[in-house]
Amino acid sequence: MLLWVGLGNPEPGQARHRHNIGFMALDAIARRHGFTPWRQRYKGLVAEGSIDGRKLLLLKPQTYMNLSGESVQPAAAFHKIPLSDITAFHDELDLAPGKIRVKKGGGAAGHNGLRDMDRRLGAPDYWRVRLGIGHPGSKEKVTGHVLGNFAKVDTWLEPMLDAVAEAAPLLARGETEAFMTRVALLTQES
Repeated sequence: MLLWVGLGNPEPGQARHRHNIGFMALDAIARRHGFTPWRQRYKGLVAEGSIDGRKLLLLKPQTYMNLSGESVQPAAAFHKIPLSDITAFHDELDLAPGKIRVKKGGGAAGHNGLRDMDRRLGAPDYWRVRLGIGHPGSKEKVTGHVLGNFAKVDTWLEPMLDAVAEAAPLLARGETEAFMTRVALLTQES
């Protein structure tokens, strides 16, 4: 079983925040691939399904971003999911809006959701799907940027989320380079 985690904050008023793009990505994947309805478990919302013959558990922690590991760790422990089968979908300031990168391990780079996952999982050796939201230009504007809603001019958002959902079978097979390429091609077409 694979565990795909979307990082975000649970308040309804925060649903369209840039910080919640991880939740948005999992919602798109669940819709596209016919996952079960979301239900509460592991201090989060979970949906189950399969993609390309691989069983998946999608998890949206409801612990707030800074305590994401409080939800991820018990889900991984209960299902005996190794770090190599966990993927976190999260916002990334250092990527242009609509760009994605997949990598295994690495530092948290100031992302508190990743930092808490690293701490509670005991190592940073899980996969990350970094979803570019762009940098606002100065350090003083970062908090307002990530905790601000996507704007109408962010026309790249829905095509990128659709592309991530469509290309998800490649990610489920561990074909990370092909996944990134497919998302890039699909977003160029839109």
